Amino acid sequence: MTTNIVSIGGLTIGGQAPIRVESMLKFPLSDYDMCLRQCNLLQESGCELLRVAFPENSLYRSLCRLNKESNIPIMADIHFDPELAILAMEAGCPSIRINPGNMPPNKLEGVIRKAQESGTVIRIGANSGSINTRQLQKTNGDRGKALAFAVEEQLTILQRYGFEQIILSAKSTNIAETVQANMYLVQKYSTFPIHIGITEAGPGARGLVRSAAGLSLLLAQGIGNTLRVSLTADSLLEVEAGYEILRSLGLREKGVHLISCPTCGRKRIDVASIVEKIKPLLTQVPNGITVAVMGCEVNGPREAKSADIGVAGSPRGMILFTQGRIVGECTIEDLPIKLVALIEEIKKEKKLKGEGKHSCLSVSREDIF
Repeated sequence: MTTNIVSIGGLTIGGQAPIRVESMLKFPLSDYDMCLRQCNLLQESGCELLRVAFPENSLYRSLCRLNKESNIPIMADIHFDPELAILAMEAGCPSIRINPGNMPPNKLEGVIRKAQESGTVIRIGANSGSINTRQLQKTNGDRGKALAFAVEEQLTILQRYGFEQIILSAKSTNIAETVQANMYLVQKYSTFPIHIGITEAGPGARGLVRSAAGLSLLLAQGIGNTLRVSLTADSLLEVEAGYEILRSLGLREKGVHLISCPTCGRKRIDVASIVEKIKPLLTQVPNGITVAVMGCEVNGPREAKSADIGVAGSPRGMILFTQGRIVGECTIEDLPIKLVALIEEIKKEKKLKGEGKHSCLSVSREDIF
């Protein structure tokens, strides 16, 4: 999907830029230490854009400080109050999220003028809870269309002032409504970057499945320039899930692609415990590498033949393999040491070959054992 490019604190969104993964602070700005701690953890996890609630002007100094100390660009989330929008920009926020329809026209003009002067990007949008009776009547009760029209009305207001540094967003708890609304917006306003998500997706597996289902339907059609997996959970899980969705669809290769078998009566190891055992080691693995953990020697090199690095249970302990070829054996206790050695060989070979998907075919037993 070809779109205009907007830049938020140096982060490009739209055009040929990668699909960005964002999240939101789960703490109020009044608890600044926790906000900064979460911000730093999110930056380490790969979060690229961070939305922050800014509900009152007493939090102005905290927002100023966060903009200075955060390594992630900040998007201030504003509701109703145009003065807060202007304060957020004065605090250094490179982007704000507002609903122009909820602001008095005479005050909104000041917000737009300030955004034009400061180069601030404005995200507008609607969710299923903000659809009004008039919009539903206009669409004969079609909530997907009503959601799109709600966004369209906001866009029209900004365009009247000649403002174009805009990101669009239409999100619902209902997947079908979300997909329908975004398809309409893309067909009619293809030049604007779009933020996607399933709002109020919920907790645990429910939220993850609902988000993955909805986002995948959109991403598979080329819709979406930024995304958030909105969970009733830690923001770190939102970022992890966002990258996993993109990785699974082949849209980004940030981080490791970790696969493991579901286990059966053939298993020779506790796959779940091995996965947890090696997870800390995988931070050393280059982007785009597939790592497999399999329960037995049958599922190991054969079923996980495409894995760049693989471990599997065997009658004598563990085997290690690369792209279906066994390169060594070890005990479960020695696995971390042997796996680190294999990872180092992979990194050396990847460096020698330059950028691109790694092939492990030249790694031999002598390299590792």
